[in-house]
Amino acid sequence: MAKTEIPLPTMGEGVIEATITKWLVNVGDHVEEDDSLVEVATDKVDSEIPAPQAGIVKELLFNEGDVPKVGTTLLILETEGTQDAAENPLVLEEVKRLTLTGGTDEDKPEKETSVKEIKEMNSKVQVKGTSTSGKFLSPLVRNIAAAEHIPASELENLQGTGKNGRITKNDLLAYIEDRKTQKEEIKETPKPVEVEVSPSPKQEPVVVEKKIVAESGDEIIEMDRIRKLIANHMVASKKTSPHVTSFIEADVTNMVLWRSRIKEDFFQKENQKITFTPLFIEATAKAIRDFPMVNVSVDGDHIIKKKKINIGMATALPSGNLIVPVIKNADERNLIGLVKSVNDLANRARENKLTPDEISGGTLTITNFGTFQNLTGTPIINQPEVAILGVGAIVKKPAVIETEAGDAIAIRHIMILSLSYDHRVVDGALGGMFLKRVAEYLENFDLNRGF
Repeated sequence: MAKTEIPLPTMGEGVIEATITKWLVNVGDHVEEDDSLVEVATDKVDSEIPAPQAGIVKELLFNEGDVPKVGTTLLILETEGTQDAAENPLVLEEVKRLTLTGGTDEDKPEKETSVKEIKEMNSKVQVKGTSTSGKFLSPLVRNIAAAEHIPASELENLQGTGKNGRITKNDLLAYIEDRKTQKEEIKETPKPVEVEVSPSPKQEPVVVEKKIVAESGDEIIEMDRIRKLIANHMVASKKTSPHVTSFIEADVTNMVLWRSRIKEDFFQKENQKITFTPLFIEATAKAIRDFPMVNVSVDGDHIIKKKKINIGMATALPSGNLIVPVIKNADERNLIGLVKSVNDLANRARENKLTPDEISGGTLTITNFGTFQNLTGTPIINQPEVAILGVGAIVKKPAVIETEAGDAIAIRHIMILSLSYDHRVVDGALGGMFLKRVAEYLENFDLNRGF
């Protein structure tokens, strides 16, 4: 029998931990491959973790309510199979040969290393079969890493040349050689002379925390888990990004008239209701193509320009909380595809049936204030994105229009668009031009287009 560790998998971009909400198995239970083992919840989605293979539950390492980190072992399965690779003498001998010879058959080891010594080295550094991002690590690679005291965090950053980026034996041996060279260079570099300077006395500001007192008749409501996570996410976003918000009015009369004219036919042919949201996403994706520097993230002093255009749509849940499913490759979808994706994700979001992949990887988010008849707002950026577009209610207003006979006042469908952007990387000019381009795509909507 072999023991298989079941870790907490990656649950989406930026998610580093999850709450165990319910164990679905007990110690001693027999499970089949793909049977659900445990329910976990993050700030983005609730999901179940399946068994990778059949076996018997040997040990549960956490209790319900605990919050383990991604990559941490949740439970241990006892499975049918050969002995653990770390105990396999053939693998150990191969590790001994590779670590002592650098991987070549010609070189002779200067000294012999016993299987016992390698097993002792393996016990000092635990390397699991998969990295925190789900990258597969072969038994040989794991044992070499253990023998060389290379932690999982270093393996996570190592780019492999094998299939799907898998780390091969040669990749790891080359990394080990570079690692040794760098250490030698550091040793040879003279250390700078440190001069101790007495700091001048500094008056620390006194922070006075104002205590909020509940009065008679006040109701005290404990935040639920999701609300606490949303609150922390919003505060962190404000601390991370200097927010600037720009506004623009858009005359969307043509778009409104077109939708009113085709919505019945659309439903009859596609069995889907067409809302304004797919049209907003379509216009935004086009504008991102025109101004790709709003489709970026910030990593320290580096700007990561995203190749894919993945647009998130903020969705209110029946509980009063919020979730942001993501339309992947929005610029590559036609209108029918956008309508189906929007409706499907919105419905499953309200039923709590989204997967981690469907709420991660967004590059820009849209939030619709108009759903609640609000004219506009100043949305908070959904990190690690650098911009979020707010769309307000579409209302009829008198507006000045240009005609062949001159200016005239007419009743038009007007909406306000707002764009909050990260002023570290998006200046007013870029933010303003991008917002204006979204408005132009909505205003110049083709009344005669099909679907």
